[in-house]
Amino acid sequence: MWRSQPKPSAAGFYFFKAASPSELNAAFGSIIQAGVGALLVGGGPFFSSQRQRLAVLSARHAIPSNYTDREFAVAGGLMSYGPSQTDAYRRAGIYAGRILKGEKAGDLPVEQPTKFEFVINVGTAAALGIAVPNSMQLIADEVIE
Repeated sequence: MWRSQPKPSAAGFYFFKAASPSELNAAFGSIIQAGVGALLVGGGPFFSSQRQRLAVLSARHAIPSNYTDREFAVAGGLMSYGPSQTDAYRRAGIYAGRILKGEKAGDLPVEQPTKFEFVINVGTAAALGIAVPNSMQLIADEVIE
């Protein structure tokens, strides 16, 4: 995937892309080679389908990782912060009900998420040697032991 070691952006961030399992392996190779200290994994169907594998690769290489969905933290990722999927499905149900009652879909406003979830997996934190402060655990929506 990468022909040479990636260079950080002006802000000091590295960007890695993966759209297949083999590219995911190559990306982790580049992540390790670059000496990345932490990982922020974006959302999307591919990453969601690979959440268990991402958690395993992050743990194997001792890279603290943050994700967009709580399911990643449940799968063994360190933490997640992103829109509540439960709330999004609830809102979709409300929209479906409005449409079934006769409202035109094109007349309904586009909504942005309003409820976000912060989930910490303290078991993964302990395995990585990270002490999660009590104050951080208190603000989390869910703490996974």
